[in-house]
Amino acid sequence: MGSECGPGGSQSRAVWCAHSEGWTTLHTNCDQAERPDNQQSCFRVCDWHKDLYDWQLGAWNQCVPVSMRSAGVQRPAVCTRGEEGIQTREVGCVQKANGEPADDAICEYFEPKPRLEQACLIPCPRDCVVSEFTLWTSCSKTCGMGLQNRIRFVLAPPLFGGAACPNLTEFRTCQPGPCDGEESLYSLRVGPWGPCSIPLPRQARQADTPPRESDKRSKESEKLPKESDKQSKESEKTTRGSDKQTREDEKQHKDGDKRSKEGDKLSRKGDKANRKLGRANKKPDRPSRQADRPKRQKKAKNKEKREKMREKVRERLREKSKAKDPETRELIKKKRTRNRQNRPGGKFWDLQVSYQTREVTCVHKSGNLEALSLCSQETLPVTFQACVISKDCDVTEWSEWSACSKECYDPNGPKGERTRTRKVSQFPIGGGGDCPELEEKEPCSPQGDTVLPCIVYSWKTTEWTECRVDVLLSQQDRRRGNQTGLCGGGIQTREVYCVQAPADSPPNLSSLRSKEALRPVDSDLCLGIPPNTTQLCHISCPVECEVSAWSAWGPCTYENCQDQAAKKGFKLRKRKIVNDPTGGTGNCPHLVEAIPCEDPSCYEWLVVKLEECIPDNERECGPGTQIPQVQCVNSDGEYVERQLCRDAILPMPAICEVPCPKDCALSPWTAWTPCSHTCSGKNTEGKQTRARSILAYNAGEGGIQCPNVSALQEVRSCNDHPCTVYHWQTGPWGQCIEDSSIPSTNTSVGRTRGDDASCSVGMQTRKVICVRVNVGQVPPKKCPESLRPDTVRPCLLPCKRDCIVTPFSDWSPCPSTCQAGTKTKKKQNRKRIIIQLPANGGQDCPEVLTQERECDSPSVCQGYRWKTHKWRRCQLVPWSIRQDSLGAQETCGPGLQVRAVSCRKQDGGQADVEACLKFASPMPPLTQPCQLPCQEDCQLSSWSKFSSCTADCVGVRTRKRMLVGKSKKRDQCKNTQVYPLSETQYCPCNKYNAQPVGNWSDCILPEGGRMEGQLGMKVQGDIKECGQGYRYQSMVCYDQDNRIVETSRCNSHGYIEEACIIPCPSDCKLSEWSNWSRCSKSCGSGVKVRSKWLREKPYNGGRPCPKLDHVNQAQVYEVVPCLSDCGQYVWVAEPWSVWKVSNVDLKDNCGEGVQTRKVRCMLNTIDGPSEQVEDYLCDPEDMPLGARTSRLPCPEDCVLSDWGAWSSCPLPCSENSTRERIAYPLRQPGQEKVCPPTKETEPCKLNSNCFHYSYNITDWSTCQLSDRAVCGNGIKTRMLDCVRSDGKSVDLSFCKELGLERKWQMNSSCVVECPVNCQLSDWSAWSDCTQTCGLAGKLWRRRTVIQAPQGDGRPCPSQMEQWKPCLVKPCYSWRYSAWSECKSEGARCGEGLRFRNVSCFVSDGSGQQESSLVDDELCGDLEVSVDGDTNIVLQEACTVPCPGECYLTDWTVWSPCQLSCVSGDDLGFGSVQVRSRAVVAQDPENLLQCPEQELEARPCTDGKCFEYTWKTGAWRGSSRQVWCQRSDGLNVTGGCLTTVKPIADRSCDPPCTKPRSLCTEAGVCGCEEGYTEVMTSDGLLDQCTVIPVLEIPTAGDNRADVKTIRAFNPTQPAVSTPGRAGRTWFLQPFSPDGKLKTWVYGVAAGAFVLLVFIISMTYLACYCGCCLCCKSSPKPPSDRVYWMDPNSYAVPYTCPACQKLEQDQRLERQSQLLQQQQYEEQLQPPPLSPPQQPQLQQSPSHFETLIT
Repeated sequence: MGSECGPGGSQSRAVWCAHSEGWTTLHTNCDQAERPDNQQSCFRVCDWHKDLYDWQLGAWNQCVPVSMRSAGVQRPAVCTRGEEGIQTREVGCVQKANGEPADDAICEYFEPKPRLEQACLIPCPRDCVVSEFTLWTSCSKTCGMGLQNRIRFVLAPPLFGGAACPNLTEFRTCQPGPCDGEESLYSLRVGPWGPCSIPLPRQARQADTPPRESDKRSKESEKLPKESDKQSKESEKTTRGSDKQTREDEKQHKDGDKRSKEGDKLSRKGDKANRKLGRANKKPDRPSRQADRPKRQKKAKNKEKREKMREKVRERLREKSKAKDPETRELIKKKRTRNRQNRPGGKFWDLQVSYQTREVTCVHKSGNLEALSLCSQETLPVTFQACVISKDCDVTEWSEWSACSKECYDPNGPKGERTRTRKVSQFPIGGGGDCPELEEKEPCSPQGDTVLPCIVYSWKTTEWTECRVDVLLSQQDRRRGNQTGLCGGGIQTREVYCVQAPADSPPNLSSLRSKEALRPVDSDLCLGIPPNTTQLCHISCPVECEVSAWSAWGPCTYENCQDQAAKKGFKLRKRKIVNDPTGGTGNCPHLVEAIPCEDPSCYEWLVVKLEECIPDNERECGPGTQIPQVQCVNSDGEYVERQLCRDAILPMPAICEVPCPKDCALSPWTAWTPCSHTCSGKNTEGKQTRARSILAYNAGEGGIQCPNVSALQEVRSCNDHPCTVYHWQTGPWGQCIEDSSIPSTNTSVGRTRGDDASCSVGMQTRKVICVRVNVGQVPPKKCPESLRPDTVRPCLLPCKRDCIVTPFSDWSPCPSTCQAGTKTKKKQNRKRIIIQLPANGGQDCPEVLTQERECDSPSVCQGYRWKTHKWRRCQLVPWSIRQDSLGAQETCGPGLQVRAVSCRKQDGGQADVEACLKFASPMPPLTQPCQLPCQEDCQLSSWSKFSSCTADCVGVRTRKRMLVGKSKKRDQCKNTQVYPLSETQYCPCNKYNAQPVGNWSDCILPEGGRMEGQLGMKVQGDIKECGQGYRYQSMVCYDQDNRIVETSRCNSHGYIEEACIIPCPSDCKLSEWSNWSRCSKSCGSGVKVRSKWLREKPYNGGRPCPKLDHVNQAQVYEVVPCLSDCGQYVWVAEPWSVWKVSNVDLKDNCGEGVQTRKVRCMLNTIDGPSEQVEDYLCDPEDMPLGARTSRLPCPEDCVLSDWGAWSSCPLPCSENSTRERIAYPLRQPGQEKVCPPTKETEPCKLNSNCFHYSYNITDWSTCQLSDRAVCGNGIKTRMLDCVRSDGKSVDLSFCKELGLERKWQMNSSCVVECPVNCQLSDWSAWSDCTQTCGLAGKLWRRRTVIQAPQGDGRPCPSQMEQWKPCLVKPCYSWRYSAWSECKSEGARCGEGLRFRNVSCFVSDGSGQQESSLVDDELCGDLEVSVDGDTNIVLQEACTVPCPGECYLTDWTVWSPCQLSCVSGDDLGFGSVQVRSRAVVAQDPENLLQCPEQELEARPCTDGKCFEYTWKTGAWRGSSRQVWCQRSDGLNVTGGCLTTVKPIADRSCDPPCTKPRSLCTEAGVCGCEEGYTEVMTSDGLLDQCTVIPVLEIPTAGDNRADVKTIRAFNPTQPAVSTPGRAGRTWFLQPFSPDGKLKTWVYGVAAGAFVLLVFIISMTYLACYCGCCLCCKSSPKPPSDRVYWMDPNSYAVPYTCPACQKLEQDQRLERQSQLLQQQQYEEQLQPPPLSPPQQPQLQQSPSHFETLIT
């Protein structure tokens, strides 16, 4: 391998020198230095290199825009989906072992090189999207100048370089009204509570002089470590027992500071004294305290008495404890120690109640701090409160690593795990830092030489069950009845179980231990894929014995040629077995039949042929003899040595006669015909015949005459033995029994593993009788004894096989009692599996395979819970802190109380607190605020529960409370209006209604549903579930408030049940097999066919039908080859008749004549032709002649025998070769006469008298199965056919004689695919409900495919899982109420608190119905958690803004998760959500002090696609509303493409300032109706020109009326309504772009022609008058044209007619000038200024005169 693969190879190539024109030249003509290499080293790749080399793929680089890589590609102007880019990576071929690079060609040999670059998408910039503004807030002030705010929030952050978010807040000033008085400029603000502080020690306070009021608070807030230590010690002492507490109380009583200063260190008794002392201290004067001294002395005496009694009790307890044994005392001591640790101040709970202060300031509205005196308020807020000293969690050091959880070595298996822990030494208190992780884990593997290898588990299987064919039968086959003896393809099953794989053990391990190693274990321990439990199998179909046809009867021979003493003989005929039958030849019919005969002989002489007839006495003709040639043969016709026939009679020479020339000539005798009967009886006798014919008649004189016709035929008897046929008949072999005659040493024929009994040789017997055919049993002597079959034979006794079962598996674990279950006793079981069934008399299997027993003791689920201890007394702020506050003389007010918390197991036992931290719910609070009632406070108990109602809607229910302590005697507390002691409410009136909900479930059969199978039994693999089942619909129950309640309230079991039908599958049904058709050929090989047709199609998932064969139009057909024996039918010709001479020579009886004979078609048998059949069954080409004409020889003519057969032509056929036939002379000619030729030849012609032969192979048959088989292994056959060169099939003997090669296989195995039905597992158990409550919960059960369908088996049903609804249960949950308004107690603004409650709500779980508030008792079984968060927060700090302050709003809720999409397609850039805070301002003066708005974004999952589209409103004048809308209907700002924003304002830019101009819909300037636009070269409106008009002057009026086509004065245009400009039809010569329209040119040309016509007519009409009336006048020069003033040149006219004519001409000329001028102005703007333009519209007297 190394020499042929890998590096070190070389590649070569041809290098030659070529001329530039292409022709090859000498190498010397090329530069040798530039000659390329003709060899290089290479790497030869072989298949095994695939495991050594592979492609290494690098990471994709950054996406680069295509426009940056390709110079010709332009970046898109508008980004929609993103910019297309390309990213690249490095790909190389490397060695797998070390990553060394290799040649890419090596990896390309096995796999194409992965792509180096791919397309990518660069996202488009996404602008910030914000919501609409909220409504304007109310004015920040009730009078004066204030601000209103409106805000919006961010919906989507700017991404990928998009535009930033706009301002989220808009402000506007407001002024509700003038202020009546002076505006309040100052506000009292409270700050946040400071850290929890420890009060100063008494010595430090006494050493100082009384501090000033301003310095008190700062000094009191100082902290000293020593005081802290002392405080913790004192608080520890507080909890140590009643005796120590009492002594501490006495000590404090004697102190001058009293208990009011140390109120946090008192017990209950001390607390009472404290309250009394507080009431005394409430009076400020000290003399009054001294006056109260006798009472205090009396109280002290009572206390001393009580103390003495306690001392006695403690003394008795000490005596009792001494009497206890040491173990009991030790247990009591440990319990006390644990109790001390769990108290406040113990091991874990270092709780120190102290105080914290806050600052109170006065704030100006500008934000500046001012003196407190400026803030007018009756009482200042409290500046101190009790608190707990904050302490962070403290933990111990890590423990050592535990041992590895995996104790064995397994390099390929999963690793183990080891842990280490640490304990909590100090729990977090007062908001201190949380505890870190208390447990660490890491993977591990055991190390060391002593580590044993891991136990390996593997799958084991039982033996396959017997192969079963019946499971493959279709419904049609099953109904046909008999199913015994089935064979072919089938299915067998086995059981799979998991065992512990045996370790390496010695080979001589006892069978007991090997069985112990096969103990079944839990299947989950085996990791691999389990072996198949079903497989296809095959039962060999029995091969029936086939025998050949009977041979001919043999000669009479002795039964035993070795013993010829008996004179009895037999004639035998035999047949052979042509195949190997199943079970040996014992099942075949008899193969030999015998007929008794006389004169038997074992050997005979057989005449092979007779030699030529030799006349006697050496004459040439006349009588003679023929010497026979003989051969010795045995009874089977086989040639043997001649000496064996020494006892046989030698055949004598035959008498013959050679005819003389004048004698009658006869043909030789024909062969004897076959015997007409096989035996002779009373009515039958066997005969044989032979014949000869006259070939020439004798001469008239001297010749031997021809015999009579009767002498031309001979008959002889044959088969003269009687028709009594005998044969031996055998019975079946009996059972194999042990043969005691065989020595025991020979009995062992091998041992089977695990079997105690060994195999041995036995014997079988059978019955053998002699039977006469058609009669019955006869004595044995009638049959040849030598042919008697054996009656005894040895056999192999089958080995005993004992049943083998596995040992019992381990007991299954007892179910855990913590799971909600029934009250039935839990049980555990174990099983064993049969791995070998008994056989042949082996030991039977045990009856008990599974065992069950009750669990010994129910296992307790190891759970943990927190146990809370009693709340301690309420502790106030120390006296030194609150002594200057109002009412501080009395020990009362708000404080804190603490309690201990311990960890318990579920059974109540002690547990480490770490267990509860890990497994239990959150730790209960350790502190809570409390209230010590003051002297005047009224104390009441808690409300009791409401009394129960006797019935719904009937009566009332009440709850009560009572006054406690001294409150019972105070009159103000007895006021039930202020302090009600009872509450009454009507009993709830509950009405319920039930209604169905959800869809109907699947149709579900009852358990143990109908299973149709063989004979009504369940057959594996043919399970059909059908019949009547039930479907379910769940019911839901609502109360009168439409709140969901338990279904039991509606007296419903929760379901509606309805019957349903699952239709049963029906298989495809076919007809029975048709009869076989006839063989397609009468000679040689052909085919025969049989078919099945469709009777009924499948339905409901039955077995499908086979595909229709369109050629044969049958659903199923079988084709098998058949062979028609070409010699089955033969022509048989009788002897020729006597000659009939046509030209009779009466003298010689010779000349031309005719011979005839009968030719018949006969059935050919082993004994020869037997009966005549129709002629068409024989080959017409082979039919012999029935008549012939020839010349009958005359006397003395030569007589020849009939022509012999033609010799064979030499192959290959050629016309150059010939064939011949010969005859021999039977009578010699007379004198002077000669014999005709005795040989004829003819050329060999192909397909005429010479043929080539070849084998022809037929097509394969269809796969043939046994009649008892459905599928499986079969055989397909084909046949050889001998075909002549002219295409005719002939007998195979022609090809065999030529010795042609037979290279084909005639038989081949084949497989018919088995119709394996789909096999499904049983339905699993119903799953848990998919939802714990609500309407949509479902129970599911599933099944899996164990065996997929194969072939035409029944397909798997589509329903692999079923569901039914769960019982509808209300969904109870804890939910928060809304936060209350933020309030700062005692001040106008600053730090405050807001509160909320947690209440019980119910819903149907669908999310479509609002949750409804219900009693908290209904959520009693639920853990208090909101949305999965068990940390319930019911109050939180907040800030009340001061007047004028600018602040940020609270964070908005997180926006919906939004994907980057285009047209609903995710671009793959992830999803994001956002929240924001807007700015709120209250005073215009403080806007510059506002903070910046804030924005937070975070990635999220399950994002939605939103589309943004522009929306428009209706036009209102020249504007309309345009806004952007998100696909969920929310109006937003941002998100829509600005490039496609619709126009919101259609006002023109620049504005339309020209006279008579207006702004059109298109946003460009146009003209009013009646005016046309004149545009500048840059497309802007230059002026509006009136549309041309026709002026008609009137008599006596210098001002002409102007008529337009609209019939109104264009100088007074109608006012056009908005939105209708340009819609009224009028002549508009100019298009909006300023170009002259086409129709204007046509109108101008027509007007010009009309004008010329009018002028001509006028001139002709007025010419005469002009000549008569007009005077000559001086004419100005005609080569120029001048503009002149009317007064500068006037012509006096005296003729009135001429004056009138001149006036008309002038008016006409002016009209022409006006039209021409307007026309020229339109083509080219005139140099007239705008003020001069209106003059064109004035009267004619103001026009200038054009004189030419």
